[in-house]
Amino acid sequence: MSKVRVRFAPSPTGPLHIGGARSALFNYLYAKQNNGDFVVRIEDTDLERSSLESEKNIKESLHWLGIDWNEGIDIGGPCMPYRQTERLETYKEAAQILLEKGLAYYCYCSEEEIEAERQAALAKGEMPNYSGRCRNLTAEEKAAKDAAGIKPVIRLRVDEGEPIVVKDMVRGQVSFERDGIGDFVIVKSDGIPVYNFAVVVDDHLMGITHVLRGEEHLSNTPRQIAVYQALGWETPIFGHISLILGTDRTKMSKRHGSTSVVAYQKEGYLPEALVNFLALLGWAPEGEEEIFTIEDLVKAFSMDRVSKRPAVFDIEKLKWINGQYLRKLPIEELVKYVAPYLKDLGIEGERLGLVCMTFANHINTFNEIRNFLPLFMGEEAEPMTEEAKAVMAEATVAQVLKLFYAKMALADEVKPETVKTALKQIRKELGLGGAQVFMPVRIALTGNQHGPDIDKLAALMGREIMNIRLQKAAKALGFEL
Repeated sequence: MSKVRVRFAPSPTGPLHIGGARSALFNYLYAKQNNGDFVVRIEDTDLERSSLESEKNIKESLHWLGIDWNEGIDIGGPCMPYRQTERLETYKEAAQILLEKGLAYYCYCSEEEIEAERQAALAKGEMPNYSGRCRNLTAEEKAAKDAAGIKPVIRLRVDEGEPIVVKDMVRGQVSFERDGIGDFVIVKSDGIPVYNFAVVVDDHLMGITHVLRGEEHLSNTPRQIAVYQALGWETPIFGHISLILGTDRTKMSKRHGSTSVVAYQKEGYLPEALVNFLALLGWAPEGEEEIFTIEDLVKAFSMDRVSKRPAVFDIEKLKWINGQYLRKLPIEELVKYVAPYLKDLGIEGERLGLVCMTFANHINTFNEIRNFLPLFMGEEAEPMTEEAKAVMAEATVAQVLKLFYAKMALADEVKPETVKTALKQIRKELGLGGAQVFMPVRIALTGNQHGPDIDKLAALMGREIMNIRLQKAAKALGFEL
Protein backbone atom coordinates (compact mmCIF):
# COMPACT_ATOMS: atom_id res chain seq x y z
CA MET A 1 0.00 0.00 0.00
CA SER A 2 1.24 3.50 -0.85
CA LYS A 3 2.03 6.01 1.87
CA VAL A 4 -1.08 7.33 3.61
CA ARG A 5 -1.90 10.88 2.55
CA VAL A 6 -4.95 12.65 3.94
CA ARG A 7 -6.14 16.22 3.68
CA PHE A 8 -8.32 18.84 5.28
CA ALA A 9 -9.67 21.25 2.69
CA PRO A 10 -11.92 23.91 4.24
CA SER A 11 -13.73 26.68 2.37
CA PRO A 12 -12.77 30.07 3.88
CA THR A 13 -16.34 31.34 4.13
CA GLY A 14 -16.45 31.74 7.91
CA PRO A 15 -14.64 30.73 11.11
CA LEU A 16 -13.59 27.12 11.63
CA HIS A 17 -16.71 25.16 12.61
CA ILE A 18 -16.70 22.48 15.28
CA GLY A 19 -17.58 19.87 12.65
CA GLY A 20 -14.69 20.98 10.47
CA ALA A 21 -12.32 20.89 13.43
CA ARG A 22 -13.36 17.31 14.18
CA SER A 23 -12.75 16.31 10.54
CA ALA A 24 -9.32 17.95 10.65
CA LEU A 25 -8.54 16.13 13.91
CA PHE A 26 -9.55 12.70 12.60
CA ASN A 27 -7.42 13.23 9.47
CA TYR A 28 -4.50 14.43 11.58
CA LEU A 29 -4.73 11.42 13.92
CA TYR A 30 -5.03 8.95 11.04
CA ALA A 31 -1.98 10.44 9.30
CA LYS A 32 0.11 10.45 12.48
CA GLN A 33 -0.89 6.92 13.37
CA ASN A 34 0.12 5.63 9.93
CA ASN A 35 3.28 7.74 9.55
CA GLY A 36 1.52 9.49 6.70
CA ASP A 37 1.17 13.03 5.42
CA PHE A 38 -1.46 15.55 6.54
CA VAL A 39 -2.18 18.15 3.87
CA VAL A 40 -4.15 21.36 4.43
CA ARG A 41 -5.37 23.22 1.36
CA ILE A 42 -7.92 25.97 0.85
CA GLU A 43 -10.99 25.53 -1.37
CA ASP A 44 -11.75 29.15 -2.20
CA THR A 45 -13.57 28.90 -5.53
CA ASP A 46 -16.69 30.35 -3.91
CA LEU A 47 -15.41 33.80 -4.81
CA GLU A 48 -18.33 35.74 -3.34
CA ARG A 49 -18.16 34.19 0.14
CA SER A 50 -14.46 33.37 0.54
CA SER A 51 -12.25 35.77 2.46
CA LEU A 52 -8.67 36.01 3.66
CA GLU A 53 -10.02 36.81 7.12
CA SER A 54 -11.80 33.45 7.27
CA GLU A 55 -8.71 31.67 5.97
CA LYS A 56 -6.64 33.29 8.71
CA ASN A 57 -9.19 32.24 11.34
CA ILE A 58 -9.13 28.64 10.11
CA LYS A 59 -5.35 28.44 10.21
CA GLU A 60 -5.09 30.09 13.62
CA SER A 61 -7.80 27.84 15.05
CA LEU A 62 -6.04 24.69 13.82
CA HIS A 63 -2.73 25.85 15.28
CA TRP A 64 -4.45 26.72 18.58
CA LEU A 65 -5.85 23.18 18.75
CA GLY A 66 -2.39 21.75 18.14
CA ILE A 67 -3.38 20.37 14.75
CA ASP A 68 -0.41 21.23 12.57
CA TRP A 69 0.16 20.07 9.01
CA ASN A 70 3.36 18.97 7.29
CA GLU A 71 2.27 20.03 3.80
CA GLY A 72 -0.04 22.69 2.44
CA ILE A 73 -0.81 26.38 2.77
CA ASP A 74 1.91 28.53 4.35
CA ILE A 75 4.26 25.52 4.52
CA GLY A 76 4.38 24.50 0.86
CA GLY A 77 5.29 21.10 -0.48
CA PRO A 78 5.65 19.11 -3.71
CA CYS A 79 2.05 19.75 -4.84
CA MET A 80 1.99 23.56 -4.74
CA PRO A 81 -0.06 25.66 -4.90
CA TYR A 82 -2.50 24.66 -2.15
CA ARG A 83 -5.16 27.28 -2.81
CA GLN A 84 -7.77 26.46 -5.47
CA THR A 85 -7.90 29.92 -7.04
CA GLU A 86 -4.19 29.48 -7.80
CA ARG A 87 -4.84 26.15 -9.55
CA LEU A 88 -7.40 27.20 -12.18
CA GLU A 89 -5.17 26.21 -15.08
CA THR A 90 -4.96 22.69 -13.66
CA TYR A 91 -8.75 22.33 -13.66
CA LYS A 92 -8.95 23.78 -17.16
CA GLU A 93 -6.53 21.13 -18.42
CA ALA A 94 -8.50 18.29 -16.78
CA ALA A 95 -11.79 19.61 -18.22
CA GLN A 96 -10.22 19.84 -21.67
CA ILE A 97 -9.21 16.17 -21.48
CA LEU A 98 -12.83 15.21 -20.78
CA LEU A 99 -14.11 17.42 -23.60
CA GLU A 100 -11.68 15.92 -26.10
CA LYS A 101 -12.69 12.39 -25.09
CA GLY A 102 -16.37 13.21 -25.41
CA LEU A 103 -16.86 12.53 -21.70
CA ALA A 104 -17.93 16.13 -21.05
CA TYR A 105 -19.72 18.72 -23.16
CA TYR A 106 -20.65 22.39 -23.30
CA CYS A 107 -24.15 23.21 -22.10
CA TYR A 108 -25.77 26.49 -23.17
CA CYS A 109 -29.06 26.09 -21.29
CA SER A 110 -30.15 29.13 -19.29
CA GLU A 111 -30.97 29.00 -15.60
CA GLU A 112 -34.63 29.53 -16.51
CA GLU A 113 -34.62 26.53 -18.84
CA ILE A 114 -32.94 24.35 -16.21
CA GLU A 115 -35.47 25.42 -13.57
CA ALA A 116 -38.38 24.73 -15.93
CA GLU A 117 -37.04 21.20 -16.51
CA ARG A 118 -36.65 20.73 -12.77
CA GLN A 119 -40.20 21.79 -12.00
CA ALA A 120 -41.59 19.59 -14.78
CA ALA A 121 -39.75 16.54 -13.43
CA LEU A 122 -40.94 17.22 -9.88
CA ALA A 123 -44.51 17.55 -11.12
CA LYS A 124 -44.22 14.05 -12.60
CA GLY A 125 -42.68 12.69 -9.41
CA GLU A 126 -39.36 12.12 -11.16
CA MET A 127 -35.77 12.85 -10.11
CA PRO A 128 -35.02 16.39 -11.37
CA ASN A 129 -31.88 15.65 -13.40
CA TYR A 130 -30.70 17.58 -16.44
CA SER A 131 -32.35 16.24 -19.62
CA GLY A 132 -29.17 16.28 -21.68
CA ARG A 133 -30.55 18.57 -24.39
CA CYS A 134 -27.06 19.95 -25.12
CA ARG A 135 -25.37 16.54 -25.17
CA ASN A 136 -25.22 16.25 -28.95
CA LEU A 137 -25.12 19.79 -30.31
CA THR A 138 -23.52 20.10 -33.72
CA ALA A 139 -20.51 22.31 -34.35
CA GLU A 140 -22.80 24.78 -36.13
CA GLU A 141 -25.22 24.93 -33.21
CA LYS A 142 -22.37 25.57 -30.79
CA ALA A 143 -20.92 28.26 -33.03
CA ALA A 144 -24.28 30.00 -33.23
CA LYS A 145 -24.67 30.05 -29.46
CA ASP A 146 -21.09 31.28 -29.03
CA ALA A 147 -21.75 34.03 -31.57
CA ALA A 148 -24.85 35.00 -29.58
CA GLY A 149 -22.61 35.59 -26.59
CA ILE A 150 -23.99 32.69 -24.51
CA LYS A 151 -21.42 31.53 -21.97
CA PRO A 152 -21.67 27.73 -21.58
CA VAL A 153 -21.03 25.56 -18.58
CA ILE A 154 -19.28 22.22 -18.90
CA ARG A 155 -21.19 19.09 -17.90
CA LEU A 156 -19.86 15.61 -17.24
CA ARG A 157 -21.54 12.95 -19.35
CA VAL A 158 -22.94 10.35 -16.94
CA ASP A 159 -24.27 7.40 -18.92
CA GLU A 160 -26.50 4.68 -17.55
CA GLY A 161 -24.73 1.63 -16.25
CA GLU A 162 -23.69 -0.18 -13.12
CA PRO A 163 -24.40 1.58 -9.81
CA ILE A 164 -21.59 3.60 -8.30
CA VAL A 165 -20.44 1.79 -5.17
CA VAL A 166 -18.64 3.53 -2.33
CA LYS A 167 -16.64 1.26 -0.02
CA ASP A 168 -16.78 3.46 3.03
CA MET A 169 -14.51 2.98 6.05
CA VAL A 170 -17.33 3.95 8.40
CA ARG A 171 -20.56 3.02 6.61
CA GLY A 172 -19.52 -0.07 4.71
CA GLN A 173 -20.72 -0.47 1.13
CA VAL A 174 -23.03 2.28 -0.12
CA SER A 175 -24.57 2.11 -3.60
CA PHE A 176 -25.84 4.96 -5.82
CA GLU A 177 -27.80 4.52 -9.05
CA ARG A 178 -26.30 6.44 -11.98
CA ASP A 179 -29.67 7.65 -13.23
CA GLY A 180 -30.03 9.55 -9.98
CA ILE A 181 -26.90 11.56 -10.76
CA GLY A 182 -27.48 12.96 -14.24
CA ASP A 183 -25.09 15.06 -16.31
CA PHE A 184 -23.85 17.52 -13.71
CA VAL A 185 -21.91 20.75 -14.12
CA ILE A 186 -18.17 20.53 -13.53
CA VAL A 187 -17.14 24.01 -14.71
CA LYS A 188 -19.33 27.12 -14.42
CA SER A 189 -19.81 29.63 -17.22
CA ASP A 190 -17.16 31.92 -15.70
CA GLY A 191 -14.56 29.16 -15.95
CA ILE A 192 -14.52 28.42 -12.22
CA PRO A 193 -14.72 24.68 -11.42
CA VAL A 194 -17.46 23.43 -9.11
CA TYR A 195 -16.54 21.69 -5.88
CA ASN A 196 -17.16 18.12 -7.04
CA PHE A 197 -14.76 18.56 -9.94
CA ALA A 198 -12.00 20.62 -8.35
CA VAL A 199 -11.78 18.40 -5.28
CA VAL A 200 -11.19 15.31 -7.44
CA VAL A 201 -8.46 16.98 -9.49
CA ASP A 202 -6.76 18.23 -6.33
CA ASP A 203 -7.01 14.94 -4.46
CA HIS A 204 -5.62 12.98 -7.41
CA LEU A 205 -2.73 15.31 -8.20
CA MET A 206 -1.85 15.59 -4.51
CA GLY A 207 -1.82 11.81 -4.12
CA ILE A 208 -4.54 11.70 -1.46
CA THR A 209 -5.12 8.07 -0.48
CA HIS A 210 -7.91 8.49 2.09
CA VAL A 211 -10.72 11.05 2.16
CA LEU A 212 -12.08 11.33 5.71
CA ARG A 213 -14.86 13.88 6.04
CA GLY A 214 -18.33 14.58 7.41
CA GLU A 215 -21.39 12.53 6.52
CA GLU A 216 -22.92 15.53 4.74
CA HIS A 217 -20.43 14.92 1.91
CA LEU A 218 -21.60 11.35 1.28
CA SER A 219 -24.13 12.54 -1.31
CA ASN A 220 -21.27 14.24 -3.22
CA THR A 221 -19.24 11.06 -3.41
CA PRO A 222 -20.96 9.37 -6.41
CA ARG A 223 -20.40 12.48 -8.54
CA GLN A 224 -16.79 12.60 -7.50
CA ILE A 225 -16.31 8.91 -8.30
CA ALA A 226 -17.89 9.54 -11.70
CA VAL A 227 -15.20 12.17 -12.33
CA TYR A 228 -12.45 9.78 -11.20
CA GLN A 229 -13.79 7.13 -13.55
CA ALA A 230 -14.10 9.51 -16.49
CA LEU A 231 -10.49 10.66 -16.07
CA GLY A 232 -9.27 7.08 -15.54
CA TRP A 233 -7.87 7.85 -12.10
CA GLU A 234 -7.72 5.57 -9.07
CA THR A 235 -10.38 6.36 -6.47
CA PRO A 236 -9.19 7.06 -2.91
CA ILE A 237 -10.65 5.29 0.12
CA PHE A 238 -13.56 7.22 1.63
CA GLY A 239 -14.69 7.46 5.24
CA HIS A 240 -17.71 9.57 6.16
CA ILE A 241 -17.92 10.58 9.81
CA SER A 242 -21.31 10.91 11.50
CA LEU A 243 -23.22 14.15 11.88
CA ILE A 244 -22.92 16.15 15.10
CA LEU A 245 -26.29 16.70 16.78
CA GLY A 246 -27.39 18.72 19.76
CA THR A 247 -28.65 17.03 22.91
CA ASP A 248 -32.18 17.30 21.48
CA ARG A 249 -31.02 15.14 18.55
CA THR A 250 -31.41 17.94 15.99
CA LYS A 251 -28.64 19.34 13.81
CA MET A 252 -26.16 21.28 15.91
CA SER A 253 -26.77 25.01 15.92
CA LYS A 254 -26.02 28.01 18.13
CA ARG A 255 -28.80 27.08 20.53
CA HIS A 256 -26.78 23.99 21.52
CA GLY A 257 -23.62 26.02 22.11
CA SER A 258 -21.15 27.99 20.04
CA THR A 259 -20.44 26.45 16.65
CA SER A 260 -17.00 27.94 15.96
CA VAL A 261 -13.67 26.98 17.50
CA VAL A 262 -12.69 30.59 18.17
CA ALA A 263 -15.82 31.06 20.32
CA TYR A 264 -14.68 28.27 22.67
CA GLN A 265 -11.23 29.82 22.83
CA LYS A 266 -12.79 33.13 23.90
CA GLU A 267 -15.13 31.43 26.38
CA GLY A 268 -12.20 30.04 28.33
CA TYR A 269 -11.67 26.49 27.12
CA LEU A 270 -8.26 24.85 26.83
CA PRO A 271 -7.31 23.56 23.38
CA GLU A 272 -6.31 20.19 24.84
CA ALA A 273 -9.78 19.78 26.34
CA LEU A 274 -11.58 20.72 23.13
CA VAL A 275 -9.43 18.28 21.15
CA ASN A 276 -10.18 15.56 23.71
CA PHE A 277 -13.90 16.29 23.46
CA LEU A 278 -13.91 16.41 19.65
CA ALA A 279 -12.20 13.03 19.46
CA LEU A 280 -15.04 11.48 21.47
CA LEU A 281 -17.64 12.85 19.03
CA GLY A 282 -18.09 9.75 16.94
CA TRP A 283 -15.08 7.73 18.09
CA ALA A 284 -15.20 5.31 21.01
CA PRO A 285 -12.00 4.31 22.84
CA GLU A 286 -11.59 0.66 23.81
CA GLY A 287 -11.60 1.16 27.57
CA GLU A 288 -13.42 3.43 30.01
CA GLU A 289 -10.85 6.22 29.92
CA GLU A 290 -12.17 9.56 28.66
CA ILE A 291 -9.23 11.90 29.18
CA PHE A 292 -6.70 11.77 26.33
CA THR A 293 -3.84 14.04 25.39
CA ILE A 294 -3.34 14.47 21.66
CA GLU A 295 -0.33 12.12 21.95
CA ASP A 296 -2.58 9.53 23.62
CA LEU A 297 -5.11 9.94 20.82
CA VAL A 298 -2.54 9.27 18.13
CA LYS A 299 -1.83 5.91 19.78
CA ALA A 300 -5.43 4.98 20.57
CA PHE A 301 -7.37 6.31 17.57
CA SER A 302 -8.78 3.85 15.07
CA MET A 303 -11.20 4.32 12.18
CA ASP A 304 -12.57 0.87 13.09
CA ARG A 305 -14.09 2.43 16.21
CA VAL A 306 -15.64 5.43 14.47
CA SER A 307 -19.41 5.09 14.72
CA LYS A 308 -21.89 5.62 11.90
CA ARG A 309 -24.44 6.85 14.46
CA PRO A 310 -24.76 10.60 15.00
CA ALA A 311 -22.55 12.12 17.69
CA VAL A 312 -24.19 14.26 20.39
CA PHE A 313 -22.57 17.57 21.30
CA ASP A 314 -23.05 17.77 25.07
CA ILE A 315 -21.74 21.11 26.34
CA GLU A 316 -21.81 19.86 29.94
CA LYS A 317 -19.51 16.99 28.97
CA LEU A 318 -17.15 19.48 27.33
CA LYS A 319 -17.16 21.62 30.48
CA TRP A 320 -16.40 18.57 32.61
CA ILE A 321 -13.46 17.57 30.40
CA ASN A 322 -12.16 21.13 30.41
CA GLY A 323 -12.40 21.18 34.19
CA GLN A 324 -10.22 18.07 34.39
CA TYR A 325 -7.49 19.80 32.41
CA LEU A 326 -7.93 23.15 34.14
CA ARG A 327 -7.39 21.68 37.60
CA LYS A 328 -4.10 20.11 36.53
CA LEU A 329 -2.62 23.47 35.57
CA PRO A 330 0.18 24.91 37.74
CA ILE A 331 -1.07 28.03 39.53
CA GLU A 332 1.15 30.30 37.42
CA GLU A 333 -0.43 28.88 34.26
CA LEU A 334 -3.93 29.27 35.67
CA VAL A 335 -3.18 32.90 36.54
CA LYS A 336 -2.05 33.54 32.96
CA TYR A 337 -5.28 32.12 31.54
CA VAL A 338 -7.64 33.78 34.03
CA ALA A 339 -6.04 37.25 33.92
CA PRO A 340 -7.80 38.46 30.72
CA TYR A 341 -11.22 37.74 32.23
CA LEU A 342 -10.55 39.97 35.25
CA LYS A 343 -8.42 42.65 33.64
CA ASP A 344 -11.29 45.15 33.46
CA LEU A 345 -11.73 44.89 37.25
CA GLY A 346 -8.10 45.62 38.04
CA ILE A 347 -7.61 42.27 39.76
CA GLU A 348 -3.95 41.41 39.30
CA GLY A 349 -0.76 40.48 41.06
CA GLU A 350 -1.01 38.70 44.41
CA ARG A 351 -4.78 39.17 44.54
CA LEU A 352 -5.21 37.51 41.15
CA GLY A 353 -3.17 34.55 42.37
CA LEU A 354 -5.42 34.26 45.43
CA VAL A 355 -8.53 34.39 43.22
CA CYS A 356 -7.17 31.50 41.15
CA MET A 357 -6.28 29.41 44.21
CA THR A 358 -9.69 30.08 45.74
CA PHE A 359 -11.83 29.11 42.76
CA ALA A 360 -9.70 26.61 40.82
CA ASN A 361 -11.82 23.69 42.03
CA HIS A 362 -15.10 25.48 41.36
CA ILE A 363 -14.78 26.47 37.71
CA ASN A 364 -14.74 24.44 34.49
CA THR A 365 -13.88 27.30 32.13
CA PHE A 366 -11.80 30.40 32.70
CA ASN A 367 -14.65 32.82 32.05
CA GLU A 368 -16.71 31.14 34.81
CA ILE A 369 -14.44 32.93 37.29
CA ARG A 370 -16.66 35.99 36.87
CA ASN A 371 -19.66 34.06 38.20
CA PHE A 372 -17.98 33.98 41.61
CA LEU A 373 -17.12 37.67 41.88
CA PRO A 374 -20.23 38.47 44.00
CA LEU A 375 -18.84 36.17 46.71
CA PHE A 376 -16.16 38.72 47.57
CA MET A 377 -16.97 41.93 45.71
CA GLY A 378 -19.59 44.41 46.85
CA GLU A 379 -21.19 45.16 50.22
CA GLU A 380 -24.08 42.72 49.87
CA ALA A 381 -23.81 39.01 50.55
CA GLU A 382 -26.13 36.67 48.68
CA PRO A 383 -29.60 36.25 50.26
CA MET A 384 -29.58 33.46 52.86
CA THR A 385 -31.17 30.17 51.95
CA GLU A 386 -33.71 28.64 54.35
CA GLU A 387 -31.05 26.13 55.35
CA ALA A 388 -28.62 28.95 56.10
CA LYS A 389 -31.21 30.81 58.16
CA ALA A 390 -31.68 27.72 60.30
CA VAL A 391 -27.95 27.60 61.02
CA MET A 392 -27.91 31.29 61.98
CA ALA A 393 -30.73 30.73 64.48
CA GLU A 394 -28.42 28.73 66.77
CA ALA A 395 -27.67 30.25 70.18
CA THR A 396 -23.89 30.44 69.77
CA VAL A 397 -23.91 32.43 66.50
CA ALA A 398 -23.80 35.88 68.16
CA GLN A 399 -20.80 34.90 70.28
CA VAL A 400 -18.94 33.54 67.26
CA LEU A 401 -19.53 36.57 65.05
CA LYS A 402 -18.68 39.10 67.81
CA LEU A 403 -15.46 37.31 68.67
CA PHE A 404 -14.46 36.92 65.01
CA TYR A 405 -15.13 40.61 64.36
CA ALA A 406 -13.04 41.61 67.37
CA LYS A 407 -10.11 39.35 66.50
CA MET A 408 -9.98 40.54 62.87
CA ALA A 409 -10.04 44.16 64.08
CA LEU A 410 -6.77 43.43 65.92
CA ALA A 411 -5.14 41.72 62.93
CA ASP A 412 -2.63 43.80 60.96
CA GLU A 413 -3.92 42.40 57.66
CA VAL A 414 -6.79 40.24 56.48
CA LYS A 415 -4.98 37.27 55.01
CA PRO A 416 -5.97 33.60 54.76
CA GLU A 417 -3.51 32.80 57.55
CA THR A 418 -4.89 35.42 59.95
CA VAL A 419 -8.50 34.37 59.24
CA LYS A 420 -7.65 30.73 59.76
CA THR A 421 -5.84 31.51 63.04
CA ALA A 422 -8.78 33.55 64.35
CA LEU A 423 -11.26 30.75 63.60
CA LYS A 424 -9.09 28.20 65.41
CA GLN A 425 -8.79 30.47 68.44
CA ILE A 426 -12.55 30.95 68.59
CA ARG A 427 -13.13 27.18 68.56
CA LYS A 428 -10.74 26.77 71.44
CA GLU A 429 -12.00 29.72 73.49
CA LEU A 430 -15.70 28.87 73.12
CA GLY A 431 -15.25 25.11 73.16
CA LEU A 432 -17.25 24.71 69.95
CA GLY A 433 -17.01 22.27 67.03
CA GLY A 434 -15.60 23.39 63.70
CA ALA A 435 -18.94 23.71 61.93
CA GLN A 436 -20.35 25.80 64.80
CA VAL A 437 -17.62 28.37 64.14
CA PHE A 438 -16.89 28.18 60.44
CA MET A 439 -20.50 28.00 59.27
CA PRO A 440 -21.86 31.20 60.90
CA VAL A 441 -18.85 33.17 59.63
CA ARG A 442 -19.25 31.75 56.11
CA ILE A 443 -22.98 32.50 56.01
CA ALA A 444 -22.52 36.01 57.42
CA LEU A 445 -19.93 36.79 54.76
CA THR A 446 -21.46 35.01 51.73
CA GLY A 447 -25.10 34.15 52.55
CA ASN A 448 -24.42 30.49 51.84
CA GLN A 449 -23.05 27.57 53.86
CA HIS A 450 -21.27 26.04 50.85
CA GLY A 451 -18.45 27.29 48.65
CA PRO A 452 -14.71 27.99 48.53
CA ASP A 453 -12.54 28.25 51.64
CA ILE A 454 -13.83 31.08 53.84
CA ASP A 455 -10.32 32.15 54.88
CA LYS A 456 -9.45 32.87 51.23
CA LEU A 457 -12.80 34.57 50.55
CA ALA A 458 -12.40 36.87 53.56
CA ALA A 459 -8.92 37.81 52.39
CA LEU A 460 -10.26 38.59 48.91
CA MET A 461 -12.97 40.81 50.41
CA GLY A 462 -10.53 42.85 52.39
CA ARG A 463 -11.20 44.43 55.78
CA GLU A 464 -13.77 47.02 54.66
CA ILE A 465 -16.12 44.72 52.74
CA MET A 466 -15.71 41.94 55.31
CA ASN A 467 -16.69 44.26 58.16
CA ILE A 468 -19.69 45.68 56.32
CA ARG A 469 -21.02 42.21 55.59
CA LEU A 470 -20.49 41.06 59.17
CA GLN A 471 -22.30 44.12 60.51
CA LYS A 472 -25.24 43.64 58.16
CA ALA A 473 -25.54 39.98 59.13
CA ALA A 474 -25.47 40.83 62.85
CA LYS A 475 -28.07 43.53 62.42
CA ALA A 476 -30.37 41.14 60.58
CA LEU A 477 -30.02 38.75 63.49
CA GLY A 478 -30.86 41.46 66.03
CA PHE A 479 -27.52 42.34 67.64
CA GLU A 480 -24.61 44.71 67.19
CA LEU A 481 -20.93 43.76 66.76
